[in-house]
Amino acid sequence: MPDPLPRLRRICLALPQATERRSHGEPAWFIEDKRLFVMYADRHHDARVACWCAAPAGAQDVLVRAAPERYFVPPYVGHRGWIGVYLDVPVDWDEVAALVEDAWRAAAPKRLLAARPAAPLSSAGSARSRRARTSRDAALAAPARGARSSAGASRAKRAPPRGSA
Repeated sequence: MPDPLPRLRRICLALPQATERRSHGEPAWFIEDKRLFVMYADRHHDARVACWCAAPAGAQDVLVRAAPERYFVPPYVGHRGWIGVYLDVPVDWDEVAALVEDAWRAAAPKRLLAARPAAPLSSAGSARSRRARTSRDAALAAPARGARSSAGASRAKRAPPRGSA
């Protein structure tokens, strides 16, 4: 299997204001050299090659449950909803590109998001790319059994504002 790093690097650096530098001994991609959105993991904590991607709320649970052979909860950032993507199995690079774009969107400042509206499915590129995005979006739209939204869970844990009775 060819080294996945060069292909992942091309996908990440194609996004606006993306920069690369090492973080925790691994290649990582940042927006404007500040906000981390993807990290490469070459046998970082196990014998697997993967990448860790920032993700929209709820995506991690849905994808890990739907395809545990492809996705996992990564160490360190998994508690924040990041998705681990195995790269040492047959990889759907259109799917990885869509996940990397989602990671970029999850970390990007509003002014960059405004300058790069999400592409509609009808113009998202190849038929394979549209299928990958459609299947991922469908998985994310389906609520996980017994799952609460992370926003609801964090709201439930917050203390009442000061001065409220």
